[in-house]
Amino acid sequence: MKNFEFEPPYYAVIFTSQRNSVELGYAEMADRMVELAAQQTGYLGVESVRGADGLGITVSYWRSLQDIAAWRRQGEHVQARDQGRADWYLHYALRIAKVERAYGWDAADGSGDPMLASRG
Repeated sequence: MKNFEFEPPYYAVIFTSQRNSVELGYAEMADRMVELAAQQTGYLGVESVRGADGLGITVSYWRSLQDIAAWRRQGEHVQARDQGRADWYLHYALRIAKVERAYGWDAADGSGDPMLASRG
């Protein structure tokens, strides 16, 4: 997913977490949360990485703050958060940012400056 595919403004929920060594059920729950989030009103997409040291960053993109709040209250998501604190995470931080401008570059675009091209 290219995060510049969405027309700003939109919101990014940045979830930075440090995992412990417990693996049981984590991958299945993470997959389920991505699947469930994609069914929510205002969901735009997600990008996620995790290093060998257990540090992970997941950024989900949402149309509005109201959509983010509804996702936070979604019952299965609430249960997953509780289980994450109990079983899988040493700590995490969550940040919400408004994306005012977004652009990107792809090799197929050539070597031109993408910022100049986005001014169209």
